[in-house]
Amino acid sequence: MNPKPLIPLEEAQARLLALAKPLGSAIVPVEEAVGHYLAEPLLARRTQPAADLSAMDGYAVGEADLSGPWRVIGESAAGHPFAGTLAPREAVRISTGAMMPSGGGAVLLQEDAILDGGTLRLSGSDSATPRHIRRKGFDFAEGDLLLEAGSRIGPAQLALAIGSGHGELPVGRRASLCVIDSGDELASDPAQALGHQIPASNGPMLATMAAPFVGECRRIGPVADRLEALVAAFEQTGDADVIVTSGGASVGDHDLVRPALEAWGATIDFWRIALRPGKPLLVARKGTTLVLGLPGNPVSSYVTAFLFLLPLLRNLAGAGNPLPKSILLPLGGVLPETGPRTEFYRASLEPGGVLPYDQRDSSALRSLAAANALIARRAGAAAASVGDTVEVFPLQNGGIA
Repeated sequence: MNPKPLIPLEEAQARLLALAKPLGSAIVPVEEAVGHYLAEPLLARRTQPAADLSAMDGYAVGEADLSGPWRVIGESAAGHPFAGTLAPREAVRISTGAMMPSGGGAVLLQEDAILDGGTLRLSGSDSATPRHIRRKGFDFAEGDLLLEAGSRIGPAQLALAIGSGHGELPVGRRASLCVIDSGDELASDPAQALGHQIPASNGPMLATMAAPFVGECRRIGPVADRLEALVAAFEQTGDADVIVTSGGASVGDHDLVRPALEAWGATIDFWRIALRPGKPLLVARKGTTLVLGLPGNPVSSYVTAFLFLLPLLRNLAGAGNPLPKSILLPLGGVLPETGPRTEFYRASLEPGGVLPYDQRDSSALRSLAAANALIARRAGAAAASVGDTVEVFPLQNGGIA
């Protein structure tokens, strides 16, 4: 009997995200919202700026009175507006960010002015101008839509939320995650790994990748390659929203994640995708818990976590665009044609393009640690040469920035 065809990458991602309904929302203090996704659109609660302000240091004068001379009658400083009204031929000393006085419609820059006693004159040919005024509401007005639901709150978005009058924000709840790595060859203490062992690095790697997108993360393992040990590990995951395993998802005699999931009572949604590295990826469900079975080779585990685990966690947290973003760049090397699977290559972003690494073994940690990008080569792509345009996924911030 012929095996089932491998599932294309995009179809597998879509199927996974269709299972990952957002986990609800909570209201949090605005400064605690950083890293979360907005559960509702962000609307301005105030107008910014709330009045006409000077964009420069200088003197505020009337809009019809641009050449002077003027009599200086007071000062407007940031936070301390001038209380009176300008009459013709009158000026007010003004600082950057200060409110324009009533009757003021232009600003004479400080470097274009000469103050002699109380009389203000032009120092050259440049006159006062309205160009140096920040008009009321030029940034946003009360009621404006500032951010869509599903937007991630970073430092700039935090400033926008606070500046628009928000002390609290509704954000999506982050998933609880349990990471299980399995394999008889894994040593929990990297300093004590014997010749037939390797340090168990995948669990810490996956937990660290997921950390910005989860509420809590537990780790179990390394777990021995025994069915009863894996079933027991699944039973220890409690009420985790997501379980991710590393290793044991392939078809060898010691790859027991799939039968262990079935013995635990989970349902396999799909298994094996048209991806290199990462073909043995598995997705299962038990109740409301989603399970991702990732390959054990570290590069395969990293790539599938980047393409599946992180989008899953972002979707559960309410992200509007949970999938990683790609860009097009010139290739700085050569790449072979691809077969029936989409292939990802470790690479570095360089001035003017992207350079693929020669080391492509899925166990090679050194090139993985050096990479800051992945080059995606879709199934059936022709060989690529220097200067060809290729699709690139920057790895910064889990692929979302």
